[in-house]
Amino acid sequence: MAQAEFGHDRIESTPPDEQQNTRPNAVSRFLSKIFEHVMNAFELIFGPIQRVIGIRNMAYVFVVPNLLVFAVFVLLPMILNFYYAFTGGTRIFPADRTFVGTENFELLFDCGNYLQPNTCTEDIFWRAIYNTIFFVTFQVTGMVVLSLITALILNRKIKWRGFFRSVFFYPVLLSPIVVGLIWRWLLDRDGLLNAALIGFGVEPITFLSEVNWARFWIVFVSIWAQMGFYTLILLAGLQAIPKELYEAGEIDGTNNWHAFRFITLPLLMPTMFVVIILALIRAVQVFDQVFVLTGGGPGSATRYMVQYIYETGFAGSTRIFGLAAAASVVLGITLFILTMLQLYVGRRNEAT
Repeated sequence: MAQAEFGHDRIESTPPDEQQNTRPNAVSRFLSKIFEHVMNAFELIFGPIQRVIGIRNMAYVFVVPNLLVFAVFVLLPMILNFYYAFTGGTRIFPADRTFVGTENFELLFDCGNYLQPNTCTEDIFWRAIYNTIFFVTFQVTGMVVLSLITALILNRKIKWRGFFRSVFFYPVLLSPIVVGLIWRWLLDRDGLLNAALIGFGVEPITFLSEVNWARFWIVFVSIWAQMGFYTLILLAGLQAIPKELYEAGEIDGTNNWHAFRFITLPLLMPTMFVVIILALIRAVQVFDQVFVLTGGGPGSATRYMVQYIYETGFAGSTRIFGLAAAASVVLGITLFILTMLQLYVGRRNEAT
């Protein structure tokens, strides 16, 4: 009896706040009920499936939704595009289109001299090819070199290193449309850059209306907007290199240039090839940023492959779906070959 009273006194002496904390509140009980009902629903759905196919094959059940999304939004459009490349006419439904064989490809490659677009039936297509080659050459080269230099600097112990890493990566978070609009406001004839030039007594420059200026700024803006992403990849590759190698090099009297040439660069090559491949794929597909900034002008100086496909298939007064699809097939095959070549060279260098 004394023990009971002692226990009773102990319960009564517990502070009210502690008693409340030991009991689940109404929200917790409600969430527990919801969770229990959800788990029961999952059990009703996946329980019979698991009993039929076994627990080891359940992974395929969860992969199926992703495969369906991939099939509907990626694989099916690719198949339809390949089919459209061999059809003609302006109708959009596949059943209403006429099979024309390789006529679209023959039209694209009908040239007297491939080095002179004026001799080609589809001269705009070949101008877009040469513009794309020019853009890819300078943009990818500048992107890789500047990203490597930036990564080397940010890998050193400098003041405010975290801040500068964030600054360089921030443009990557912006939409290409936003990037194009920002730089258009800066580079337009009545933009901020020309306003500053006028303030210094310099005549305004039509940056987006002159061929050389337009091409330069397209490459520059593209590098500015994307460099942070590739810098981050190279920075991760630099940090993966063991520091002991540099310490051993210092003992042997290796200077900074030899350390970069014989330690950093060889060990960073696999990451460099990843960066080159990613930059190459993205550069060939350039469209939205350039479309907002210059619209493909002046003339056709900054009209690239994807814009040609878009204007031929969707933006023209006559929508030639077959020709646009054939051009996209050519672009896809070229990009695939370049990617395979890069991977082959990369693996060969790793083996040696």
